[in-house]
Amino acid sequence: MVLQTAPFLVFCACIVGLFHVGATPDTLSSLDSSFCHGGLEVIYPELDIDKCMIIPKDLREKLSTVWKSPQIYFSGAQKKQLYVLVMVDPDAPSHAHPTSAFWRHWLIVDIQGDALKNGQIQGTTLTDYYPPTPPQNSGFHRYQFMLFEQPSDTQVSLSEKEESSRGKWDFQAFTRRFNLGEPLVTLQFLTQNYKE
Repeated sequence: MVLQTAPFLVFCACIVGLFHVGATPDTLSSLDSSFCHGGLEVIYPELDIDKCMIIPKDLREKLSTVWKSPQIYFSGAQKKQLYVLVMVDPDAPSHAHPTSAFWRHWLIVDIQGDALKNGQIQGTTLTDYYPPTPPQNSGFHRYQFMLFEQPSDTQVSLSEKEESSRGKWDFQAFTRRFNLGEPLVTLQFLTQNYKE
């Protein structure tokens, strides 16, 4: 009996191992896995992202078509500090030809530090959340979340040109315009079209 169950247990371990490979940073390039730092947490209904990862295939459709904006949690937030949250796709429309980068998926300013510390976003939304929807046959896209400290007495806004389109956003010019500096914390995941 022990001999008969041994192959089954080995088979189960292999299946679990295969799923695990797709859901961990082990399969990311060193550049992609090094992007994440600082302890930002992005929480979807069935997915808690706290490190750089590739979205498992069985969750990609929900991420693109079902789930709404995630909960954002940063335990290191200062209670009286304001923050800016940015979510972008630097690979639009594809990693090989990012002619529409940076595609702005979400932009919230005036985020209250005490709320962020409790996993809530209380701020001013400048760009509504748009879920990751990579085009078919465009490969993997990186979806990057960056949290900046908002300088005191700074009113962060988008220009008319920026408001007119989410694509081809000059992200560096935006951060320079408001003296945001380097992001305090960063997180990213990779996903591709769920039909692939």
